[in-house]
Amino acid sequence: MGKKYRNLIQTQKGMSIAEFQRMYGTEKKCTKAIEILRWPNGFICSCCDHNEYYKVSNDGLKFYQCKKCGKQTSLLANTLFEQTKLPLTIWFLAMYLITQSKNGISTLELRRMLGVSYSSSWRIRHKLQIAMIEKDKDMLLCKRVEIDDAYLGGKKPGGKAGRGSENKVPFLAAVETDYKGNPLNVIFSKVQSFSKEEIQAWAGKHLFKTAEIITDGLSCFGELSDLQYNHKSEVVGYDRKSVELPCFKWVNTILGNVKTAFAGTFHAFKFEKYAQRYLAEMQYRINRRYDLKTLVVRLAKACVNITAQPEAVLRLSGC
Repeated sequence: MGKKYRNLIQTQKGMSIAEFQRMYGTEKKCTKAIEILRWPNGFICSCCDHNEYYKVSNDGLKFYQCKKCGKQTSLLANTLFEQTKLPLTIWFLAMYLITQSKNGISTLELRRMLGVSYSSSWRIRHKLQIAMIEKDKDMLLCKRVEIDDAYLGGKKPGGKAGRGSENKVPFLAAVETDYKGNPLNVIFSKVQSFSKEEIQAWAGKHLFKTAEIITDGLSCFGELSDLQYNHKSEVVGYDRKSVELPCFKWVNTILGNVKTAFAGTFHAFKFEKYAQRYLAEMQYRINRRYDLKTLVVRLAKACVNITAQPEAVLRLSGC
């Protein structure tokens, strides 16, 4: 295949294992990376904004002590890594493995690659997923937007099939494209149901009024027109499925890729409880697919900008 026909996103080099090791292969390198992300212009005291400090040790732990007010803080305090018992090299390796794989990596495989227990692997993944959710929670789509209703999960043995299945979790998939038809950003949002109230709340959070929106004829999407959005509804009959319509090209393509990845990589998890986190992980990778090399440091920055997530939070649903 000639070079001009190559998909430049899929054929980009990304970050090789050798390059990852050069940048984050030791605890010292990971510590320095976190220090730069947290204090890009040098240490700043969170109490008095003074920039001079002493480095002190207390029971083997290292602290930064402000020369002005005396407040002590550790490098990882008030970050996602606070009170972690794992080396930072494990965290950075997890970020590398999760971000560099197009279809993701299962928690079991992550456990094997990290050399930790399954429970540690699970906690690492879910903490990183929460950081991804926090980073993208206020994303707005402003150009041409294809929206579709979708489901995770499948039929339970002896249960209902189709939309009535007890094991299916509904979510909205929105794909923003430019006016040349190229996909830009995606948003995946778990919803309780496809109701007008849900659509109204979701649109208020994620859509600019100037966006050009296209949906199928599902009744709840009519709320977008009622709210004065620039909305076009393409009614899909039994003999004219949406997968065959060019106007739904990218939402159908990306949904197909997402469902394939879920089926092949994750197989099954507690869909109702944790669907939004796994959707957020897919969303995070898709929206940053243009520059795989920067994904590790960008996710590390997101972790620095979010507070600790204790076990009780990780076990909650809906976040």
